[in-house]
Amino acid sequence: MSAVTTSAGRLGALARAEFTLLGRSKATLVAAVLVPLALPFSLRPVVEDMDVEDAGLSVGLVLLPAAIGFSLLFGVYGALTGILTARREELVLKRLRTGELRDIEILCGTALPIGATGLVQSLVLVAGSTAVLDVPAPAAPHLAVLGLLFGLVLCAALAAVTAAVTRTVESAQVTTMPFVIVSMIGSGVAVPLELLPDRLASVFELLPLSPVITLVRGGWTGDLSVYEALGALLTALAWTGLAVFAVGRWFRWEPRR
Repeated sequence: MSAVTTSAGRLGALARAEFTLLGRSKATLVAAVLVPLALPFSLRPVVEDMDVEDAGLSVGLVLLPAAIGFSLLFGVYGALTGILTARREELVLKRLRTGELRDIEILCGTALPIGATGLVQSLVLVAGSTAVLDVPAPAAPHLAVLGLLFGLVLCAALAAVTAAVTRTVESAQVTTMPFVIVSMIGSGVAVPLELLPDRLASVFELLPLSPVITLVRGGWTGDLSVYEALGALLTALAWTGLAVFAVGRWFRWEPRR
């Protein structure tokens, strides 16, 4: 019990320190908070021109998962990649490893503030969409919750993987762009997979963020069959496990030279 308490105490102390640093970084706050909140509203005119009713969707049921997707991509993945890169280049991670903190505690403690921000932001987006876009209550809330939790863990792990190949904080804007663009186009964030040709949609369903968006949207529509829900869960689990393995294998603790 004492070991668990000590580990929790170390993790909490690091998370509080990261919360403080996050509050002092205006650029990170804008990327993590304001950008994901603004993007869904800019997408609304485009969605209104789509034939979403033919797929059994509404504008709200397209924009809500898109808003959560933007929060995961920009508020969690993009922001955390920059944070981990900055901590590594400033030798913070190297110094932390010389103390009592274990590697997993360092990574989790650094990610907790951004993860908590993404979670709160998603809840705010749900409340806002319900009020403004007339989104009904979720028909299968457990699927939406699972999708969001998988999204937070997956994007945090992928941020650590991306940080491993990112040399500077400035270059993080470039190294994160491939995953962001692919996810926006192919994972149902900007365009629902239901509107794509079946063969193309079946390929895009295998992208890392696709099962997250599928579960979130299916949580509201209630249209996912047991087979489809299990498929999305297994895909999300596979990508999460692969990302965690990649972090353990390739994450860099010292500055790139």
